[in-house]
Amino acid sequence: MRFAARASGRIRHRLVSFGLLIFLAACTSHPPQQPSSGVAYVGPITLNLRKDLTSKSPPVAIVKHGDKLDVLELRRRFIKVRTSQGIEGWTDSNLLLTDQQMDDLRHLAEGAAKLASQGKATPFDVLNMHSAPARLSPSFFQIAEGESVEVIGHRLAPHTAPPEPIQLPAPVKRAAPAKKSKTKDAKASQAPPKPAPPPPPRNWQDLSKPRATDLPGAYAHPSATFVAPQFDDWNLVRTRDGKVGWVLARMLMMAIPDEVAQYAEGHRITAYLAVGEVKDKQGQSKHNWLWTTSSAGQHPFEFDSFRVFVWSTRRHHYETAFIERNVQGFYPIETAAIPGQEEKAFSVVLREKDGKLYKRTYAFTGYHVRMISKIPYRPPADLPEVRASRNFDPPPAPAQVSGGFSQKLADLRKKWFGR
Repeated sequence: MRFAARASGRIRHRLVSFGLLIFLAACTSHPPQQPSSGVAYVGPITLNLRKDLTSKSPPVAIVKHGDKLDVLELRRRFIKVRTSQGIEGWTDSNLLLTDQQMDDLRHLAEGAAKLASQGKATPFDVLNMHSAPARLSPSFFQIAEGESVEVIGHRLAPHTAPPEPIQLPAPVKRAAPAKKSKTKDAKASQAPPKPAPPPPPRNWQDLSKPRATDLPGAYAHPSATFVAPQFDDWNLVRTRDGKVGWVLARMLMMAIPDEVAQYAEGHRITAYLAVGEVKDKQGQSKHNWLWTTSSAGQHPFEFDSFRVFVWSTRRHHYETAFIERNVQGFYPIETAAIPGQEEKAFSVVLREKDGKLYKRTYAFTGYHVRMISKIPYRPPADLPEVRASRNFDPPPAPAQVSGGFSQKLADLRKKWFGR
């Protein structure tokens, strides 16, 4: 009896355990996941993934800049992705970066780390930082209102992408006309010549008025109108944590003190730096400033005027010590040191009348500014570009490093045993 009771207890225990395992397996089983066709990375600081394609669809997850996502589907410009937590949602593909673009952004930040700052600036509003100087390029960061960034570059770029060239059909070779017989040519030569048309009247221009284009509401042929291409001014900026990207220049305000900026006379300040410090009799400390400005319009250079402001200890306000207008100046403007002298110095890059670039160095003490050198200037190498790419394929697998004890042991086993 005891043996039968023990056997039945064991059977009951095994049945309970087996049922528990089946229950746990049913609870932990998941439907098979949709296979991934590639990877993408989040561009903006935060991005909402939505349940469906519509903009009113509720968000299902919030991802952050740099997060890696699995690509599931691509419908025109919209893309379905999956997070590392397994949450699936839809977003705009223009807000995502490819593996190639992430690598290009790292190279751009590394190359721009050594560029001299041309002054700090703050945006008027929340400002998108783009991977290239183009409105349709991916935005991978947002600069908050009032946040400070360093201006390190400038470029003038088309407002929209240039239209694709029209592919004209290949010219069709036509057969040569058949030669006329000599008899027809002889008859044509014997025909009397056609009379010349009468000359137009002297007042033919007056008789032709009004023309169709002179009438109100007249339609002008598209070929007769010329639309000038539009351009945007872009600044290359660097954030405090080292991110580098392009922003619209008109959305930035250079953070030079207002007591100096009030002399801009409607021109846009494009760069500035402090050149020395002055202390007056009241113990007040003020910087001397060098700034560059650009007149209204868009130019392929960075500034057309530069000026030196010094603090007057007698009048207690800023005064102009030196100004030069109607120039074509380029970044960078930098401070310079004069060994063994107390004079302050700075350098600017200008295009001279011969079309070449020269680096001018100026020294000044008080109100006296003088040029001390002028040498040819060679621009640095271009920074790496963030290439346009919509290829969300997975990154290539890292190459396996040959060698090592385990690899040698596997090779020896394969040689001896054939497996």
